[in-house]
Amino acid sequence: MIIPGPRSRRVSAAGLGAVFLAAIAAQAFAVAQSWGSGYWIPGAVAASAVGALALVRHRWRTRTAAAGLGVAGLVVAAGLLPGVRLPAEPGPAMTLALAVLIGSSVRALPVARAGAVAGAGLLVIAGQFAARPASAVAVITATGWVLAVAAGLSLRAHDGRARATVERVRRDERLDLARELHDIVAHHITGMLIQAQAAQIVARRDPHRVADSLAEIETAGSEAMAAMRRVVSLLRDTDDTPPAPPGPDRLSALVEHFGRQGPKVSLTVPDGDARWPPEVTSTVYRVVQEALTNVLRHARHARSVEVTVGRTAGGVTVEVTDDAPPNSVRPPQRGGYGLIGMRERVTTLGGSLDAGPGPGGGWSVRATLPVPAREPG
Repeated sequence: MIIPGPRSRRVSAAGLGAVFLAAIAAQAFAVAQSWGSGYWIPGAVAASAVGALALVRHRWRTRTAAAGLGVAGLVVAAGLLPGVRLPAEPGPAMTLALAVLIGSSVRALPVARAGAVAGAGLLVIAGQFAARPASAVAVITATGWVLAVAAGLSLRAHDGRARATVERVRRDERLDLARELHDIVAHHITGMLIQAQAAQIVARRDPHRVADSLAEIETAGSEAMAAMRRVVSLLRDTDDTPPAPPGPDRLSALVEHFGRQGPKVSLTVPDGDARWPPEVTSTVYRVVQEALTNVLRHARHARSVEVTVGRTAGGVTVEVTDDAPPNSVRPPQRGGYGLIGMRERVTTLGGSLDAGPGPGGGWSVRATLPVPAREPG
């Protein structure tokens, strides 16, 4: 599912505005040629108003649709007033703007409101036919309404399928993370049981060393509780056998394997002992794996990739950046459902994940994961 950002929305609005202006100018010219100068002004003003509403529809879909249909209803009613002689409205330019408003409403609004907007459009068309039964302009408006409703329904169905896929990806990622955390907690509890049994033996032989055993049990219990808090609200599919989480040493193997298939990859990891909680280690690995896979899929012109894993005072950061040219073709929301799953995993652990184009070209994926201060690292 492609989620348009602010920049793409601005570009889309600018393009749509240019189309509206061209349609209004063409309609004004045609009316001036057939009806005479001055007759194009009312239709151009009304079409401009509805076009402006269509350009800001994302903020207030219901209100802009209602206002646009209200303007259309007024111009239809104005043509019925005694002594008023004007070209039939809504004209083609306003029909285009109304189609955008109606299609957008059918796509995004709740069913009841979407149906009300579509029904109001039918009322405008009915008013046109009642005023001028033989008018070709009314046929154009009716055609625009049919196309708008059809496009809105098609996009609504597509959005529904995309949302279902996103939810499935998130659910699968939660289950995968829950399996890992389940095994982590089981590991801690097993260690606590062994230490408790050892403490009983120590108590009989050297009672003064019992305090050290109890401190170790307390440490293991605290680590188990920290992992348990992360697994709350997640489900686990007990029929599956969970794989062992990959360790930091496997990052080098992953990078080496990728380098044989794609561009050169450089890996930077913290110096010294970098022992992190297993759920953090496995998530770092999965983020790097997903980001490198996306480079192979969407940045074939990249010459190099940098993978940087760093340790801060409060956590771990991992960033994967490629140097693909700025004009290389790639989807606006590169990474698709894989990054959605990664974002779900990172967010569940209390971190954040950002992905987007770099200032000088290329693409960057950056994740930040918190690590408890008491953890060695």
